[in-house]
Amino acid sequence: MQPRDLSGHAVYQAGRGVEEVARELGLDPDDLVKLASNENPFGPSPVAVEAIREAAGSANSYPKASHADLAEKLADRWDVASEQVWLANGGDGVLDYLSRAMLAPDDRVLVPDPGFAYYGMSARYHHGDVREYTVSKADDFALTADAVLDDYDGERVVYLTSPHNPTGGRFDLDAVETIATETDEQTLVVVDEAYGEFADAPSAVDLLDERDDVAVVRTFSKVYGLAGVRLGYGVVPAEWADAYARVNTPFAASEIACRAGLAALDDDEHAEKTVETAAWAREYISKHLEARTWESHANFVLVEVGDASAVAEELQHRGVIVRDCTSFGLPECVRVTCGTEAETERAVSELAEVLADREEERTDHEEEVSG
Repeated sequence: MQPRDLSGHAVYQAGRGVEEVARELGLDPDDLVKLASNENPFGPSPVAVEAIREAAGSANSYPKASHADLAEKLADRWDVASEQVWLANGGDGVLDYLSRAMLAPDDRVLVPDPGFAYYGMSARYHHGDVREYTVSKADDFALTADAVLDDYDGERVVYLTSPHNPTGGRFDLDAVETIATETDEQTLVVVDEAYGEFADAPSAVDLLDERDDVAVVRTFSKVYGLAGVRLGYGVVPAEWADAYARVNTPFAASEIACRAGLAALDDDEHAEKTVETAAWAREYISKHLEARTWESHANFVLVEVGDASAVAEELQHRGVIVRDCTSFGLPECVRVTCGTEAETERAVSELAEVLADREEERTDHEEEVSG
């Protein structure tokens, strides 16, 4: 017996972890700095950690009350009805629920290239067909309505990432509204705002008062530092919010995750420190590297380094883990997560040395060839 044909399905390539790299290179994990997965460098909110400890004693119970409490709290924050908040196992869980709710077999979706691989993966799991629009390096990865609409051809779902991964750019709210207006009446525009807290910009949730064709995805993984408990949510139009009951898994977010989320939402100090440090780190990385970078509204910076795989490997030997963006179709770029001040300074120093060494080697080679 074999599973169904999965040959057309991509494999998600996560950033490398500290323990994995330490074992491979024989290094002490405590000497490594991981800036590859856009995680919160300060860890989870201390208030959330305490909530997790307290929730452990009730892990034998299904999370009915906590699930409802978290949905209501998020609804109050966004000024929507609690039914419009779809809790899930991470932001990717929300993407799956939206695919279940929207896609019939062979429906097409439009995803960014480069972009988060799971948009297409989720669609394919639900027998959808995936098309791409280009976020072009030649245009400095500009995120405009035309960049999407030029490749739009009646797809059922259009995915926008704002801020965009891996470039850090963002869509203006006017551009999101234009895309929703110019696409078909039965096309859903999904705006992934996983990094939304880092951007000084309004959320696409603001469009839901007037539109039934926009949904927004958010996560607790980034600014709240809860990547390990897997908690995300969608905010959807009131007109079809009740579809959640028909597509979600029973108790879509765990008791521990919901309790952690409820606590994290109240820890403004932790969130503000995270956002402020990311803003500092973005500026520091761009200012102190003699390499091309792009303006970022997220908690990472995309850096052009030449041979990304070679540079990322050399950095690992120096104890710094960054994301080789070859899997995004950008083999000349690495993505550097914003760490603490000390982590960011170390990463920039090491990367600057690697780039300088490689430039010196290139110059020496050219002189040998010409001589």
